[in-house]
Amino acid sequence: MAKKLAEYEAKRDFKKTPEPGAKVPRKVTKAPRFVVQEHHARRLHWDFRLEKDGVLVSWAVPKGVPLDPKKNHLAVHVEDHPLDYIDFAGEIPQGEYGGGTVKIWDSGTYETQKWSDREVMVVLHGKKVEGRYVLFQTNGENWMIHRMDPPQDPEREPMPARIEPMFAKLVSKPPTPDAAWGFEFKWDGIRAQAYVEGGTVKLLSRRGETITPRYPEIHAMGRALGATEVILDGEIVALDAKGRPSFEEIQQRMGLTSESEIRRKMKEVPVTYMLFDVLWQDGHSLLKLAYTDRRKRLDALKLKGPSWQTPLFEKGGGAAMLEASRKAGLEGIVGKKLDSPYEPARRSGQWVKVKNRMGQELVIAGWLEGEGKRRGLPGALLVGYYDDGEFVYAGKVGTGFTDAMLEKLIQLMKPLERKTSPLDRGNPPKGAHFVEPRLVGEFEFVEWTKGGQLRAPAFKGLRTDKTPQEVVRELG
Repeated sequence: MAKKLAEYEAKRDFKKTPEPGAKVPRKVTKAPRFVVQEHHARRLHWDFRLEKDGVLVSWAVPKGVPLDPKKNHLAVHVEDHPLDYIDFAGEIPQGEYGGGTVKIWDSGTYETQKWSDREVMVVLHGKKVEGRYVLFQTNGENWMIHRMDPPQDPEREPMPARIEPMFAKLVSKPPTPDAAWGFEFKWDGIRAQAYVEGGTVKLLSRRGETITPRYPEIHAMGRALGATEVILDGEIVALDAKGRPSFEEIQQRMGLTSESEIRRKMKEVPVTYMLFDVLWQDGHSLLKLAYTDRRKRLDALKLKGPSWQTPLFEKGGGAAMLEASRKAGLEGIVGKKLDSPYEPARRSGQWVKVKNRMGQELVIAGWLEGEGKRRGLPGALLVGYYDDGEFVYAGKVGTGFTDAMLEKLIQLMKPLERKTSPLDRGNPPKGAHFVEPRLVGEFEFVEWTKGGQLRAPAFKGLRTDKTPQEVVRELG
C-alpha cells in the first residue's frame, strides 16, 4: 500500500493542502466505488478514479467522461490516490500540486468486467453516469476512455458543427402593442456564437469563420461552464471611455492573426461577450423552444464573468427601453416575439431591431483621390449595396476617417483596383478609382434620399464579419 501511494505523497505538502494523506483503509466496501471529480486547476479537467486493492486508480480526463459512444476522450493515467480521496472536494492552495477547486461531479459503484495493464472495462452505477465503459492504452503512455453502451439518453444527439444565426429585421419604431414582445439592448459589436464542450470554447463569426484565437479573454467561460455542453449566441463588444459599446473600438480586434498583436490589443481594447440566447444544450436542440424558455435556460447557466455577461431583457415597454438606450448612448434595441422559435439564417420579422441613428453596411466600390494632406489617399469612398443581385450605387462618403484608417484602406484597395466600374446601377463620379466589391464598411447617415443615396454619411469602420452579398438596403 505504501509503495502504491508513494508518488501521491511525494507530490504534496499535507501541512498546506487539505487533501487526505495516505491511510490504510480500515474496512473494505462491499461494492467497489468510483468518483469523477471536476478539477479547476491550471487547466480544467476531470479526475476519474476507481477503487481497487485499497487505493483509487486514477486517470485525468481533459474533456470529461464521454456520454456518447461516438466519442473517445483522452485519459491520462496518473498516480494512485488514497481511498479517502473519494470524498474530497475543496480548494487546493495555489502553488501546491494541482492547485485549484475540486468538485465531485459524479460518484457511485462499479462492476469489473476486465482489468489488465492495458485495458480496464467496467460498468458504472452513478448518479449521472450509468453504463459500460472501457479505458484502453494506445501507443505510448496515453489512454482513452470510451462508452460502450448506447447513450443513457436515447434522444441525445451530437453537438452540431454549426447553427447559422437568426437575424432581426430593421423597423422604424418598436411594435405596438408590445405585450407579446421581449426587448434587449442592441450591442454595437461582432456577432459570435460560442460552441462549448469539455470546458473548451470555440467561437464562430456570423459567416461561420473560426475566430476563437482573436478573443482569448472569452476562453475562460468554458471553465465556468464545466461539463455543460452548449451553443450560445451573442455579441462581442468593446467599450469606449464612457463604458458604451463602440464599433470603432471593436474593429481594432477584428481580423488579427498574430498572437503577439492579439495579446497587446487585449490590454488596450478588452472585449466583453454579451450573451442573449442558447441554441443547444447537453445533447438537445433548443431551437423550437419559445424565446422566453430559451432565456430561462440561458439565465440558469449563470454566465457572468470578467469578460462575459448575460444582460437582462424586458417584457413589453419597447418605447421606454428605446428611450433608455438613446440616453445611454447605445445603438438601439432588439425586439423578439416571446413565443418565437430560433430560425437559423432567417430574418423573418419574429425579431426586429430599432436604431437610434441610421446605420447601414455598404460595399466599397472605389474611391476618389484626396486633396492637400490627403493627396495619394482616399478623399472619399464610393459605396453600394445589392438589390436582386445587382450592385447599386449609394453615394460617396468623405468623413469619419482617421489618418491610420485611410492608410489601411488604400493598402486594402490598391490590390483590388480595376479599370471599369463594378456597379450595375447608378452613376458614380468621373475620375474615380474602382475596385472589386470585396470590402464591407459600416456607415452612419441622416436618411436615404429619393434618388436612393445616403444623405450626410460618415464612415464608422470596416466589417470583416460580413460578405458583400449580404449587404442590402435595410430602410427607405
